[in-house]
Amino acid sequence: MVRGKTEMKRIENETSRQVTFSKRRNGLLKKAFELSVLCDVEVALAVFCPRGRLYEFSSATSLQKSIDRYKSYRKDNNVNNKTVQPDIQQVKADTVSLAKKLEALEVSKLKILGENLGGCSAEELNCLEVNIEKSLRIIRGKKTQVLEQQIANLKEKERTLLKDNEDLRGKQRDLEASLVVPALNCVTPLQPRGQLAPEQEPVPSDEDVETELYIGLPGVRCSNRRSG
Repeated sequence: MVRGKTEMKRIENETSRQVTFSKRRNGLLKKAFELSVLCDVEVALAVFCPRGRLYEFSSATSLQKSIDRYKSYRKDNNVNNKTVQPDIQQVKADTVSLAKKLEALEVSKLKILGENLGGCSAEELNCLEVNIEKSLRIIRGKKTQVLEQQIANLKEKERTLLKDNEDLRGKQRDLEASLVVPALNCVTPLQPRGQLAPEQEPVPSDEDVETELYIGLPGVRCSNRRSG
């Protein structure tokens, strides 16, 4: 059998109200105990009946200890709230101030771009012109400085590349010279056509050798030929 939904209002009958209190009170104390055990939390419960009798439960040593802890927590929390509250107000004030500054900067930017000039007086336009010309001089000076630095960097890079190129050319010349010298040492001198090299000339044999013997004074020659 399904129980009907209990209407949440004061029970008019005093006896029924007392019976309901007794039942619900015991259930409430039981739930508090179960919660403290299952979840390992500190639970404190105080219930006063209509007649003024106190029913209490505390998972700590005593209900008073839980109450003191509660009071200490509330005191610290109030101090923190008092400290945080001025900070929040300051943040709000800073936000409003920054919003106003941002709006002013937006208006100034539009004027510099030549927009929204309808409400400007001659004095304001003159001041705006002076400020723009001053800004242009600063920008042009900075631009010139940047270009000069870029040119100096390019010239330095050019000098470095030329030096590296010259070093490579020197290494190439040294390499070519080291290859040419051994090649010259290996070349055989050319001989005239029909002429044999000294080591290739024929050696005369004993049969082809003819000797002459000369006896006498210089100018008078007697020869005695002998052939072998």
